[in-house]
Amino acid sequence: MLVCVKRVPDIAGEVLLAEDAQSVDARHVGYTVSPHEECAVEMATQIAAATGGEAAVLSLGSADAVEQLRNALAVGCSGALLIEAEADRFGPGDVAAAIAEVVRESEAAGAPYDLVLLGNDAADTGDFQVGVRLAYALARPVLTGISTCEVQGDRVLARGEGPQGTEVFELPLPAVVTVMEGGVTPRYPSIPGRMKAKRVSVETLTTGVNPVGTGRVRLKLPPSRPSTVEILGEGAEAAPAVVDLFTRIGVLAR
Repeated sequence: MLVCVKRVPDIAGEVLLAEDAQSVDARHVGYTVSPHEECAVEMATQIAAATGGEAAVLSLGSADAVEQLRNALAVGCSGALLIEAEADRFGPGDVAAAIAEVVRESEAAGAPYDLVLLGNDAADTGDFQVGVRLAYALARPVLTGISTCEVQGDRVLARGEGPQGTEVFELPLPAVVTVMEGGVTPRYPSIPGRMKAKRVSVETLTTGVNPVGTGRVRLKLPPSRPSTVEILGEGAEAAPAVVDLFTRIGVLAR
């Protein structure tokens, strides 16, 4: 298997945009991978353990992304590949083409990736495109928004949440699957895992893809939600107002 991750700003707090509004301002935050991708890594390692297979992790970007690759190695991935490139120049179609190039070359060398897992979207741009574009480039079936996934022989059995509830899918291998967070609980690197990951060599690749970019005009932050404060009173005089409030929100029966 191949699981693909992207180095993104850790935007757990307030999100700020760069001056050109083309990316998230990461000057005052650390870096991580998207929650969807954390689950994709966990899913890949679980499938590898259940089937006796192997899961390699791949990222496209600068040498800084080795940090995220080693985190994936520390929780069970067996190999790591870095497509060294200027990630800001690559749009979703460019990234998909570069990954497809790696998958084809590996297949030609006699080591095919039967299943490629990706996060459903990246936390910084939310393009929702790479998995589908990759599947089309490889002429493989694709599932998106999957919560759980397992391999049974030469087929993939996957589940995801749809408008009417849980949906179950079965696809032939080789296939591409994009993962939503929530179906599995990702592990976080332990100290022994990190020490082991440091001894694994990260294979650095180049790509023949000439990027055309995203075509994005700008990113835009949603307007902040206004907050209101209701003063119920002071001391014992506020008790009736508290009772009325609890009744309104359903904590107390009428």
